[in-house]
Amino acid sequence: MVGFLPMLRTLIIGGTRNLGPDLVRALLARGDEVTVLNRGLTADDLASPVMRLHADRSNEAALRAALGSRSFDLVVDTTLYNGKDAQAVTRILAGRVQKYVFWSTGQVYLVRTGLKPPFSEQDYDGAVMDSPDANRTDDADNWRYGVDKRAAEEVFRAALQHSGFPFVSLRMPMIHSRRDHHQRLPAYVHRILDGGPILIPDDAAPLPLRHVSGGDVIAATLAASSVSLPAGACLNVSQDASLSLAAFLAIVADQLGRPAPTVALPRAALESRGLLPGCSPCSGRWMSILDNGAARRILGMRFAAPSDYLPPLIEAAVRLPASSIIGYSKRAEELRLAQTARAGG
Repeated sequence: MVGFLPMLRTLIIGGTRNLGPDLVRALLARGDEVTVLNRGLTADDLASPVMRLHADRSNEAALRAALGSRSFDLVVDTTLYNGKDAQAVTRILAGRVQKYVFWSTGQVYLVRTGLKPPFSEQDYDGAVMDSPDANRTDDADNWRYGVDKRAAEEVFRAALQHSGFPFVSLRMPMIHSRRDHHQRLPAYVHRILDGGPILIPDDAAPLPLRHVSGGDVIAATLAASSVSLPAGACLNVSQDASLSLAAFLAIVADQLGRPAPTVALPRAALESRGLLPGCSPCSGRWMSILDNGAARRILGMRFAAPSDYLPPLIEAAVRLPASSIIGYSKRAEELRLAQTARAGG
């Protein structure tokens, strides 16, 4: 049970892309005094009470100058991706923040060796796999993402032990939201709308999907800032159950009132033509499957099911022009491949 909260002085690092604006609105509605810090490159429609600070967070001197002598009750860091930038904020904000909520990722588990999903928070510690071959670009990039997020968490752990830096880490899988700049759900929506089949890798069927809604990420962030958590707590934020790609596509197709035919082709063939991940963004091998039991128990979270959170996002995706969808410019090539495959060629 969350009791009455005084007005919090809250800093969001980020705040203008994807979940940022919704997070700002939720904090303002709660009564927080909100400051956002970002590069100022993305136009925003944030409410006038929000204070805006501008700096490239990867430039420690610029970050220090932008923050000045300010202190905060709460910091929510939505755009931290490596240990170097984590070191900067722990140096600058040491002793000047009461709680620091770091948006991490389930990929901190995927780079571990010997793990089987679903992953729990206790699976974090242990050996990390070697870097994949650099020629396997998708694997190498995803490995680096997970390793760099782990590096950030390690910096926070060290700062907690050294100076009591009060961080909390929320680890998320793929997030579905109205502003998803990767346009993963719209990629499926517009392929279903055009009536052609969706190309999927032939190894995608057994890959389970366990994502999370953007609304639940925001709810978990507010809960993590409100309940009494020990510094250093790390919690998985994820929907309850896994579903297959076929079940996921069925939800989208039912909402659109259209069929969602698929054609399976070798993953290597799709990758060599540059069609993945665009043609099927949820078919990646780097999708984390998280156990959310601790967040349910400690934060009191009740996570939405895909059948509940996807319909309004599908409606929003329909309104996007197909030409704006990442990867859709290669749709003609996808359809040619599908036709050849169906013809047995």
